[in-house]
Amino acid sequence: MDLKESALRYHAEPIPGKIALEVTKSCATAEELALAYTPGVAKPCLEIAEKPETVWQYTAKGNMVAVVSDGTAVLGLGNIGPAAGIPVMEGKCVLFKHFADIDAMPLCLEKVFDAKQRTDADKLIAAVETLGPCFGGINLEDIGSPACFRVEQELKKRMSIPVFHDDQHGTAIISLAAIINALRILGKKIEDCRFVVNGAGAAGISCSEFYITGGARRENFLMCDSKGVIHEGRTDLSAEKRNFAAKTQCRTLAEAVRGADVFLGLSKPGCLTADMVRTMAKDPIIFAMANPTPEIFPDEALAAGAAVVGTGRTDFPNQINNVLGFPGIFRGALDVRAKDINEAMKLAAAHALAELADSPIPAEIRSVLAKAYPADEASGMFARANPLGKDYVIPKPFDPRVVPHVARKVAEAAMLSSVASIQIDDLDAYEKSVAERIAKHR
Repeated sequence: MDLKESALRYHAEPIPGKIALEVTKSCATAEELALAYTPGVAKPCLEIAEKPETVWQYTAKGNMVAVVSDGTAVLGLGNIGPAAGIPVMEGKCVLFKHFADIDAMPLCLEKVFDAKQRTDADKLIAAVETLGPCFGGINLEDIGSPACFRVEQELKKRMSIPVFHDDQHGTAIISLAAIINALRILGKKIEDCRFVVNGAGAAGISCSEFYITGGARRENFLMCDSKGVIHEGRTDLSAEKRNFAAKTQCRTLAEAVRGADVFLGLSKPGCLTADMVRTMAKDPIIFAMANPTPEIFPDEALAAGAAVVGTGRTDFPNQINNVLGFPGIFRGALDVRAKDINEAMKLAAAHALAELADSPIPAEIRSVLAKAYPADEASGMFARANPLGKDYVIPKPFDPRVVPHVARKVAEAAMLSSVASIQIDDLDAYEKSVAERIAKHR
């Protein structure tokens, strides 16, 4: 059975779609019916009307995230529309539930477009802003650039719950964690490194901005879009791209990568060649994340002198996978009832992932990883006293420590940066409780 047939059957049988509603209270007697609906339901309604903060106590809001898209930038498929984007949003909801026991609802919105069927930021903002009462957080997904930047920025101002565009920040958080560990292995400092970013969409720009938050220097970045290097002489740049307009004579990717320490690819297959890699600085780091075919395959990059290589694929080492981030980030944010997911929380998530990859793997965790990743177990990756290495600079998605540790660090950062509404006194106990909750759910 080929991939298309398998995927279509998976989504169609035994019932269409990947998610369904789960009822959390019994409704098997007349008494329970009276509590679930009229007349009993009036009591929490009146309580919330009198004391608005009790909405968190009497409804599912505190564990509910809306996965919102307009279908204008779905995966690598482009502007295929909101209905065609539903399977992706349902998939995101599956990951929220499986990895973090967060209930999520796919909301693919129509009639939020301009005359050319691109995102109308004002319409989308107005629609999403109305969702606040029912949800504890908003995960924006697959919204076209440059509108996605304004949509998130404005919603963060208008809403009192976390708003997080995963296409921007997820890849940034995960890849920074990998860069932190790769640089540690190679003995380099982030502030000294030259970065070349190929792809100036939401992910490429947000990754670059986040690396700068993490210690990189803006003047050490060269960014390329479909027209080549983004330089000061260009007059066709969005506001976000203008922040990376460099004073340089480089015009092509080949010219840009000469002497670079880090290549970040969020663009198209095969655009980075082995000859280009050979012109980079000694022991370069290459994250080639175009899917399903990367900018360069790992074996080619390594043969050309790359020291650490990552992709977005599960079948190569160092997978930069957003599922390492958003479940734990939202778990921590929800559990302290955060009003925002700010830069401190995102940095905390990146450092939490870097810490895990640089930590010994207990026997009980190794057994889980061995089952999920038999080839890596056979290679001895999980048997090392400390697994950190050039082929392991980021944890594996099925490592059960990931979500609890990320949630702990995110919750702590939320409290320290004064966006948390609930205080957690014992973070060790909290991390343990998240692990137990997820294990029980699974």
